Amino acid sequence: MSKQDQNPFENAGLDTLAVRAGQIRTPEGEHSEPIFTTSSYVFDSAEAAAARFSGEDPGNVYSRYTNPTVRMFQDRIAALEGGEAAVATSSGMAAILSTCMALLEAGDHVVCSRSVFGTTTALFNRYLKKFGVTVTFVTPTILDEWQQAITPDTKMLFLETPSNPLCDVVDLQGLSAIAKANKCLLVVDNCFCTPALQKPLELGADLVVHSATKYLDGQGRCVGGVVVGDACIIEDIVIFLRTAGPTMSPFNAWVFLKGLETLRLRMDAHSANALKLARWLDAQPHIEKVFYAGLEAHPGHELAKQQQRGFGGVLSFRVQGDKAAAWRFIDATQIMSLTANLGDAKTTIVHPGTTTHGRLSEEEKAQAGITDNLIRIAVGLEDADDLIADLQRGIDAL
Repeated sequence: MSKQDQNPFENAGLDTLAVRAGQIRTPEGEHSEPIFTTSSYVFDSAEAAAARFSGEDPGNVYSRYTNPTVRMFQDRIAALEGGEAAVATSSGMAAILSTCMALLEAGDHVVCSRSVFGTTTALFNRYLKKFGVTVTFVTPTILDEWQQAITPDTKMLFLETPSNPLCDVVDLQGLSAIAKANKCLLVVDNCFCTPALQKPLELGADLVVHSATKYLDGQGRCVGGVVVGDACIIEDIVIFLRTAGPTMSPFNAWVFLKGLETLRLRMDAHSANALKLARWLDAQPHIEKVFYAGLEAHPGHELAKQQQRGFGGVLSFRVQGDKAAAWRFIDATQIMSLTANLGDAKTTIVHPGTTTHGRLSEEEKAQAGITDNLIRIAVGLEDADDLIADLQRGIDAL
């Protein structure tokens, strides 16, 4: 085997894959990945065009579903997650929707964690039902509830771990055993950890979904999503995207490629800052409870240590008082950005009950633990002491 035929990334570490995996070069020999800003591609002949459209020739056809820049991002995130293939989408919610539309049909049943992003709950509980897909919501950390909720029609188990916003940690190997025994697909939203901290496929998941908008980018620049898993499953999702069109733009894919290059460095820094803030908050008398798996008192702490490299950058906490108190706390901060996004270099703060989970009914909020005095922080890369001083401003306003 010649040097050119060898795969230098076969046993490469995550940091090398994050910088190098999936890259292609044109005859120009560019060092940085190029952006292919073209909608379509020219064929050498009518016969060549027919071969492309039929799939006989795997080359590019139309940038709605084949674009070299997007393909580089897909190949890189697949390598990082340890999956065979990936498909990129226009947003994180598009990744979840595309997965469901491709793999579910009328009459199918989904078991979903109660502790997921509010829009994910709305998608399952309101919109997929219109197409004849039913859903049962369960407590994510109680495996018996998952088992008991499964019916002969169950096709998919869906969850986040750690969850949004209460940082519940789910036993992925235990849940995978349940999924396999019942011939269900296990789909894990790995947005909070990214492959830098957790690899659900290695723990038994069938598919991993991401909002690339968050930590995969890392600077709040673009919106996108991605699904990773076995090639045969991903191909079904590709076919849906080819038809329906919620695909990623080449420019966004290029931005995400650049974000991946610093993924582990950023996730380690986010985790370190978040742990400092969580410990500080946990010691404050005006804070009722802090939700962060990095705290030893968190019920999922030991499990998180087993299946994660770190605890991530998102935490939430309940202040003493009601919604008005939570709003006063948020409004008193001066450094943190009041926005619902997360995964940014800039720390963000938000009131889940009236924003990210605001569309849920009061019953759904109660089941998910979304109280009026709950605040979520996605800890950024600023100096931790400055962020703690900002939190003190919030406490002083209570």
